[in-house]
Amino acid sequence: MAAARKKIVKPAGQLLNSTEKVVAQALYDLEVHSADLKSELRDLHFVGAQEVEVTSSKKSIVIFVPYTLLKKYHKIQHRLVRELEKKFSGKNVVIIGQRRILKKPGPNNRVKQQRRPRSRTLTAVHDAVLEDVVYPTEITGKRLRFKLDGTKVLKVFLDRKDQQQVEHKLDTFTKVYKQLTGKEVQFSFPAAQE
Repeated sequence: MAAARKKIVKPAGQLLNSTEKVVAQALYDLEVHSADLKSELRDLHFVGAQEVEVTSSKKSIVIFVPYTLLKKYHKIQHRLVRELEKKFSGKNVVIIGQRRILKKPGPNNRVKQQRRPRSRTLTAVHDAVLEDVVYPTEITGKRLRFKLDGTKVLKVFLDRKDQQQVEHKLDTFTKVYKQLTGKEVQFSFPAAQE
């Protein structure tokens, strides 16, 4: 476990939860035993992991990685997710970049600060989380639907070419996005045009 501890970087004094320990050990095992992932995984680490309940019998694991390492994770994400899903006996694995939301400057927090970057706004972070949740698949369209009772539902259309690989994960994507942002979302594939 001591060697696997290098795979997770947390601030001093924070304890690891059971999911983070298991993910750290799995990443370390993949680094040691997998020939094709060994060189890529050597420099990678993650900052957190949590388990999300999709249905009463199905769970998924969300791994939070530093934003600066997200592109390196994207290069190997397809192979890495496949190997981790094998290790975790069929649980879906989602990799998300750790992003920060800065408060909107208001009358109570007008300390001399730089302007808030657009990438640190709530909307930009939620859009980026949505992109990360569905990553290898591309989002082809979004619609925001207002229901009569005042609730909002975001309809997200995914690329049809990835329908075979991703269709069984749509409920996982919905629950993970709801857990992280609190927003309702529906994933679907656009109808084939003839």
